[in-house]
Amino acid sequence: MEERPWLKWYPKEIPHHLQYEEVSLQETLRRTAKKFPDRPAVHFMGKEIPYRKLFESSLKLANYLRKIGLQKGDRVAVMLPNTPQTFISFYGILFAGGIVVQVNPLFTEREIAFQLKDAGAKFIIVLDMLFNRVKNVEKETDLRHIIVTGIKDYLPFPKNLLYPMVQKRQKTVPPKVEHEGRHHLFAEIMKRTEAKDIPDEVNPKEDVAILQYTGGTTGFPKGVMLTHFNLYANAKMCDAWMYKFKEGEGATLGVLPLFHVYGLTTVLVFPVMKGDMAILLPRFDAGEVLKTIDKLKPKVFPGAPTMYIGLLNHPDLGKYDLSSIEICLSGSAPLPVEVQQQFEKLSGGKLVEGYGLTESSPVTHANFLWDNERVKGSIGVPWPDTDAKIVSLSTGETLPPGEIGELAVKGPQVMKGYWNRPEETEQALKDGWLMTGDLGYMDENGYFYIVDRKKDMIIAGGYNIYPREVEEVLYEHPAVKEAVVAGVPDPYRGETVKAYIVLKEGQRVTEEELDRFARKQLAAYKVPRIYEFRDELPKTAVGKILRRQLVEEEKRKLAEKEEKKA
Repeated sequence: MEERPWLKWYPKEIPHHLQYEEVSLQETLRRTAKKFPDRPAVHFMGKEIPYRKLFESSLKLANYLRKIGLQKGDRVAVMLPNTPQTFISFYGILFAGGIVVQVNPLFTEREIAFQLKDAGAKFIIVLDMLFNRVKNVEKETDLRHIIVTGIKDYLPFPKNLLYPMVQKRQKTVPPKVEHEGRHHLFAEIMKRTEAKDIPDEVNPKEDVAILQYTGGTTGFPKGVMLTHFNLYANAKMCDAWMYKFKEGEGATLGVLPLFHVYGLTTVLVFPVMKGDMAILLPRFDAGEVLKTIDKLKPKVFPGAPTMYIGLLNHPDLGKYDLSSIEICLSGSAPLPVEVQQQFEKLSGGKLVEGYGLTESSPVTHANFLWDNERVKGSIGVPWPDTDAKIVSLSTGETLPPGEIGELAVKGPQVMKGYWNRPEETEQALKDGWLMTGDLGYMDENGYFYIVDRKKDMIIAGGYNIYPREVEEVLYEHPAVKEAVVAGVPDPYRGETVKAYIVLKEGQRVTEEELDRFARKQLAAYKVPRIYEFRDELPKTAVGKILRRQLVEEEKRKLAEKEEKKA
């Protein structure tokens, strides 16, 4: 088999190997602030923060953290939505020598307590609305200091004055926190602290920059140790892939949550390295996204399939101009071909599917943006300096093109390991290769395809069925807005195929009609036996549909049925 067959498709502008400096992530901000001091780093609700200000604010936070006792390697939790404070906190913690631990703001108290305790976080920076949740679990953790901030702290005038009134009307007034003792106010830190530069004491290849917790779809979430170099290398690869974009000229739409590694790399780390502006939205709202694109003209829109689907199905879609969008990199879940084609036609930009996972900072593969045709249904080819292969589930040997096995990847973006979990690190990393847990194959040209998660494969009556293949067919039906397929327990077949469907507004379709539609394109054993229509599907903050949650629901229903029989 030809070694790295994908390289022959690389455009001449993309090098096979990149030059990487061994620099810390905070050094990239220092350099950008020097090069583009007055260029906006962040746009938030009408307010812009230039790079000079972002740099100074990060140093203020770093000096304050050191003043209240942060030592090199201490973990600092950040529990914030997409706000300027997230940028300041990320770089401030790194300047201080700490490790960032990102906590999902949607977490329950039990989930917060687990993550803070597992990471051994001594400090947390939290949104005022979430303060009580942290306070209620504080005794179960190693927390010593809580820094509190609010949305209004970085709103422009007069929104900063009106926002508290809106909160009062909506009965969402945050608790009052005083700047004293173990509690600290972000706004006061910015007023009272000097922005003294702090020399780097970082070994980029060894020192962990963030503990990024996995979703925990199997067992408890694990803290993925990503070094400064892991994240920097992935941003450099991204830069090589987007070779037509120059420094200091772009704007990225930041609707992906920054507490997810995909959002962190594409909306925070990469734009800061390039001197681009991040246009932040605290959450995904299709109407707000359309208005923002129309008004602020971002060029880059990293997202997830459910986001593009939400925009395509918005009733006011035709009122907005989306022509500024040049690049959309879709990740976190398979991108239906129908969605890709419709969105490209609408915006005139390129929407390409990529692939990655938390353990690889996150991107390992993508389709080419320009010059080469994309391959339908493929995640593309490995990025520069990234190796990939398909290995047999039984023997671990490399499989030839066309055969399905587990995808393994290797490269400078691959994690150091799992926090305090040596056994699980050993299972995931084999001779430097990261075992992804995804089933796929490589074609003769070196393009890769994911057929499904190893754990999501359905075995019905002895046949292997890959949900993604069935979902692609269902998405082609004109009435279907969202579809997810899962294996549910079946006493005769072991598992059977069930489809969960969300219909487009105003559309109707019966189970029988969907069944006839699917049978025209799928072998009989792959056709869903059960359909369930829903108003919405459970999703992660990034918009990834939670297939496992649906499977667990089915198991609970079956157990309850069995109990009643007994």
